[in-house]
Amino acid sequence: MQKPTVKCALLAAMIAKHRWGTPIDEENLLAIAAIGPNDYPKASATFDILRSEPYITNRGNQGIELNNSEFGGLADVLFSECEWEPFEIKSRLKHYEGWDEHDWA
Repeated sequence: MQKPTVKCALLAAMIAKHRWGTPIDEENLLAIAAIGPNDYPKASATFDILRSEPYITNRGNQGIELNNSEFGGLADVLFSECEWEPFEIKSRLKHYEGWDEHDWA
């Protein structure tokens, strides 16, 4: 099994801890993500990059959280960049209502 990228590890941790309206700050996200200590500088930079992604809501000093209205875009990233299987994405993004029209291409 291939080690996930730092971005994918951060997203997986965010999905696992997702609660609507509850952002996670950088320190807590890095603590729970499946990354090694050597990846912390890259993870910190990736956290800042994630702030501007459409599937992330930036809450400033409070941290970041998943944008529920952009789960389709997040599903595409998980499929194409993180190599998750559609069944895994569907089971983890339960509140996405666009599965019937979702194009996995």
